[in-house]
Amino acid sequence: MKHLIAPSVLSADFANLQDDIEMINHSEADWFHIDIMDGVFVPNISFGFPVLKAIQKHALKPLDVHLMIVDPDRYLAEFKAAGAENITVHIEACTHLHRTLHAIKDLGCRAGVAVNPHTSVDLLEDVIENLDMVCLMSVNPGFGGQKFIENTYKKIRTLRAMAAGRNDNLLIEVDGGVSNTNALKLIQAGADVLVAGNAVFSANDPVFEISVLKRLS
Repeated sequence: MKHLIAPSVLSADFANLQDDIEMINHSEADWFHIDIMDGVFVPNISFGFPVLKAIQKHALKPLDVHLMIVDPDRYLAEFKAAGAENITVHIEACTHLHRTLHAIKDLGCRAGVAVNPHTSVDLLEDVIENLDMVCLMSVNPGFGGQKFIENTYKKIRTLRAMAAGRNDNLLIEVDGGVSNTNALKLIQAGADVLVAGNAVFSANDPVFEISVLKRLS
């Protein structure tokens, strides 16, 4: 499968959000990556349902919703109703991860688990067959513009080996510090989905930057 590009809306210009949504619509990007932060699980607050619904209204591509929140089970149905096609929860925030994953699937969404930089992917051993996607955080969650953590390459390879023969359709997503300087190496390590924030939205030509990332092979 050709790798997917998911621009992170967190890095968009919120004063001109519709323009940036239209830009992604007309680019070679595959998904909108949307970070929901509660100021508790992570030290920042991003946006909630009103903004997500506004994005859904104009987006022509799937919404990849990344929940950086405590007790995400309370809101799964609302995120589905607000347009989420992928719902990713953090392993660190879920007491009953197996149950949460099945609740997401029962809503008809792709079920993902995010793993912080300090968390071992070995903790996914017992749920690997239940996952549609794993989002490897390659920065500490909560803020954009951080430096990429090099240990991510090792975690991709470990996770790909774990999934082999058990969940060969597993998508591995990498979120944080992704740019055209490391994207090819991530793909070669086994990443399927690249979340790009600053690399896209701070570029002089975001559509061209997305094209560059998409065409790597």
